[in-house]
Amino acid sequence: MPRITKTRTTKVEAEKKIFVLDTSVIIYDHNAIKNFAEHDVVVPITVLEELDNFKKGNDTKNYAAREFTRYIDKISGRNTLQDWVNINGRGHGMFKIEMGQSKTRDAEKIFGERKADHRILNAALYLSEQHPSRKVILVTKDINLRIKAKSLNLIAEDYETGKIKDLSELYTGLSMIDKAPVASINELYEKEITATEPILKKEKPVANHYYILRSGQKSVLTYSNPLTGLMERVRKQIAFNITPRNAEQTFALDAIMRPEIRLVSIQGVAGTGKTLLSLAGALEQRRNYHQIYLARPVVPLSNKDIGYLPGDIKSKLNPYMEPLWDNLKFIKSTYSEKDKEFKQINEMVENEKLVVCPLAYIRGRSLSNVFFIIDEAQNLTPHEVKTIISRAGENTKIIFTGDIYQIDTPYLDTQSNGLSYMIDRLKGQNLYAHITLTKGERSELANLANDFL
Repeated sequence: MPRITKTRTTKVEAEKKIFVLDTSVIIYDHNAIKNFAEHDVVVPITVLEELDNFKKGNDTKNYAAREFTRYIDKISGRNTLQDWVNINGRGHGMFKIEMGQSKTRDAEKIFGERKADHRILNAALYLSEQHPSRKVILVTKDINLRIKAKSLNLIAEDYETGKIKDLSELYTGLSMIDKAPVASINELYEKEITATEPILKKEKPVANHYYILRSGQKSVLTYSNPLTGLMERVRKQIAFNITPRNAEQTFALDAIMRPEIRLVSIQGVAGTGKTLLSLAGALEQRRNYHQIYLARPVVPLSNKDIGYLPGDIKSKLNPYMEPLWDNLKFIKSTYSEKDKEFKQINEMVENEKLVVCPLAYIRGRSLSNVFFIIDEAQNLTPHEVKTIISRAGENTKIIFTGDIYQIDTPYLDTQSNGLSYMIDRLKGQNLYAHITLTKGERSELANLANDFL
């Protein structure tokens, strides 16, 4: 056991904090150590061991583990990581790997179990004893680990980078304007376009934003076109026999069908029609793209790996892909088996023009001439969302759908998931549109569950 020696610190050093990072933070963001300004960052040796277990594979966590260890190897150079090394870049602090353990308090004995989380707590306890004049903070996405740390009188925080500060102000993509100028509403019906100034007055129009204009008994659905600077009337469209049932769905399908909008996000609870509208819109535009991909992240229930399921890899993955096939079956059910559209869907699946697959199967690929729908996007990290979008090639359109209140991964929440992050950061961009759906259209029974349970 290393001997504890309390080091002397200057006033400037005392003001610098020491952040201890958990494995969950690095898996969430492999560049995390660069995001603590001038403060110092420590990674317990246990975290390094856990990352070593993650290094093989094609999932995002595997990529994050590899990238982090490569970066640490780069900044350490010929130095030992038992000593402080500089984090690359101006304004950054120092970094080290910690192997020490407190002699006065042992989290494994306190909590009665030998596990990685408790060894990480021991490293944080050791650092707080080694640097009594400095604030030592454990940073983790694991809520239980934060609670355990606080019970040991350690300061513990969530990793805030990429987290939305105020969810109540998250962009919805649409607005209602009562008492809109009657002249503007009439012009939209007559000419399909009108100027924005009389409607928004001094407010600056947001690119690809949707509006419901009302004046007395008159109302019209409109869209703010960033290319012309004008308001355009939005008409209800039918896509592969799927008709929008409310204004929100009309807006969502309009964004899906507009070729100039290359990236769309649709947020809403179960039964609001997110995936169905996206798939119908993709099928309607099938001639404009070489392939349609419909994908979702595989998030096993009860945190069990897919290896627990019987059968080959296809059999293992089918349960996770079934909701996507259900939407395709619903669209097919609106036609008879003799209709050409029914046959076209079957042919597209057989010829792999329409592909339903796990998201991991297409990570890392260059996506050109593809209509790409990512379902359950709330289960992605901000880095995963960025990675997917950055793979887009020429003539590719990407639709993200999800419910930020229905997250199935342990280290994400309503404010830190990739869907919320994208909505917050990309609003107002010319290539991007977002719509939040609030009205359930699946059934009265589904609405009952969403409203009261």
